[in-house]
Amino acid sequence: MQRTILIVDDEKSICQSLGSILTDEGYEVLTAASGEEALKIIKEELPSLVILDIWLPGIDGIETLKMIKSQYSQIRVIMISGHGTIETAVKATKLGAFDFFEKPLSMEKVILIVNHVFELINLEEENKLLKQKISQDYELTGNSAPILELKEMISIVAPTNAWILIMGENGTGKELVARSIHRLSKRAYKPFVEVNCAAIPEDLIESELFGHEKGAFTGATEKKRGKFDLAHEGTIFLDEVADMSLKAQAKILRILQEKKFERVGGNTFIPADVRVLAATNKDLELEMEAGRFRQDLYYRLNVIPLRVPPLRERKEDIPVLTNWFLREFSLKECEEGKTIADDALTKLIEHDWPGNVRELKNFIERLVIMVPQDVITANDIPLLAEENHEIPEATLPLFASESFRTAKIDFEKEYIIKKLKEFDGNISKTAEAIGLERSNLHRKIKRYGLDDILKQ
Repeated sequence: MQRTILIVDDEKSICQSLGSILTDEGYEVLTAASGEEALKIIKEELPSLVILDIWLPGIDGIETLKMIKSQYSQIRVIMISGHGTIETAVKATKLGAFDFFEKPLSMEKVILIVNHVFELINLEEENKLLKQKISQDYELTGNSAPILELKEMISIVAPTNAWILIMGENGTGKELVARSIHRLSKRAYKPFVEVNCAAIPEDLIESELFGHEKGAFTGATEKKRGKFDLAHEGTIFLDEVADMSLKAQAKILRILQEKKFERVGGNTFIPADVRVLAATNKDLELEMEAGRFRQDLYYRLNVIPLRVPPLRERKEDIPVLTNWFLREFSLKECEEGKTIADDALTKLIEHDWPGNVRELKNFIERLVIMVPQDVITANDIPLLAEENHEIPEATLPLFASESFRTAKIDFEKEYIIKKLKEFDGNISKTAEAIGLERSNLHRKIKRYGLDDILKQ
C-alpha cells in the first residue's frame, strides 16, 4: 500500500509543520500551495490521502474536492479550514470528504485520523485480495502423481521468499503455478504483477519494468510507475523470461542484485522489495550455450526449479479437467450443463494434446458451443487419435527414449550430425548456421564422438 499524503495549503507554515510530523510517522509527504498545483501532483503521483484547505488562491478547496472525487474516487480527502462552519463541513462531507478539521490543528487528532484512514485503505485492499484468493480461477486441477508432486513442492516453497524458476511447455499452466505460489506466500495480500517478457519491445522494456519520469523521452507526457514499482512488497512474475534480449537481461540482473532501481530519466533510487518468479518454455542451459541467455541471470533466478508436466504425462487428469471445463463453459453458453459420454472421453484420453491444457480447454469450449445436444459423444469429436500419427517417421525413434534428458541428448546428437553433413563437416559454417559459438559446437562434437564425420 502506498503511504503518500498530499498537503494542500497556501500557508507554508502549515505545510512544513504538518508535513514534518507526518514524515516522522513514516508517511511520504508532498505539498501544494493551490488547487491547480494539487491536481497536477495528483495526476503524476496518485497519493492515497489529500489534506486540503478550503480557502485557496484560484479554485477553492470545495471545487478542488469535487474534481478530485470525480476523477480519483479512491483518494481520501480530509478538509481543513480556519473559518469553518457547520454548513461548510456538511457540504464537504456530502461531496465525499472523509473528515473536516478546524484550524489551529490538533496534531494528535490529525495523526489519529490519518492512521485510521490508512487502516481502512489496508482493510479494503486485504478484502479485495482475499476475494481473489478464494477464487478458483487459478487452481491447479488434477490428482495424477506428477500434479500431486508439483502441489506438494508448491506448498513447501511458497511460504518462503525464495526465487523460483518455473519450466514447462506452452499451455501447461506455468502462470497457474506462479499464482498458486503467490497465494500461499507471506505476500499473498500484496500485489501480483505479471510481465510478459516476450510481448514487450526491446526499446520499451526499461520503461515497462522501471517506469519513467515525465519528459524522459518523446511521448513521455506524464510520470509512469513501472512493474517493479507496482509489485513492491509483492510478487513479480517474469513470464517467457528467455525471450528477453541480452540488454534487457542485464538490466533485470542489476535490479535483482541491488534491489533498487531508477526510473527512466530519473536520478533517485527506489527500493524494490519483490519476490521474483520466472517462467520459460525453453531449455535455458541450451540457451546459455547458444549465447542467448546470461549465465549469471540463470543462476540468480534458478534458486528453486519447478517443472510443470505436459498433459501427455498426466492423462489420468484429462477426465477431471474435461468435466471442469464443461461446467465452466456450460454456465456461460446455456442454462443446462453438458456432459460427456465415456466413449468421447476415451478419445480425448488417447490424444497427446501437444498444446497441453490450453488446447484441451479451447477444444472443450468449441464442443460446448457447437454440439447441440446435452451429451457429447464420440461422434461429435474429430479423429484426434489419428492426428498423433502424423509425426514424420524420422522422429519416431526419439520417442523410444527412456527419459526427457535422454531424448534431448539423442535429438541434439542427431541434429548436429545432420547439420555437419549439410555443411560438409565445416565447423565454422555449421556453428554460424545453428546459432552456436564455434567452441561450443567443437565441445559437443567431442562429447558425442562425431570426429569421424569431419573426416568424411
